[in-house]
Amino acid sequence: AVHHATLMVASSQSIRKFSCLTLSPKQLNIRTLVSYQKQQVPTNAIMFITAKGIKICVSPDEKWVQTAMKRIDERRAAKRK
Repeated sequence: AVHHATLMVASSQSIRKFSCLTLSPKQLNIRTLVSYQKQQVPTNAIMFITAKGIKICVSPDEKWVQTAMKRIDERRAAKRK
């Protein structure tokens, strides 16, 4: 019974980490996005983080989302030089 309790604690902690449950339908301004994270759980999504630290989840299938990820990658690559 004790073992079961620890399992429940572990699962509630992973939920507290921000995850994409709902996807935003609206297109974001690429210039305000500073980074992104790919998520597979609980749903396949891209989580964009804005300059203000706001996390917004979107569908990875959207054309603009792929463009935005490329932009962020390019910006990161430029900073490294």
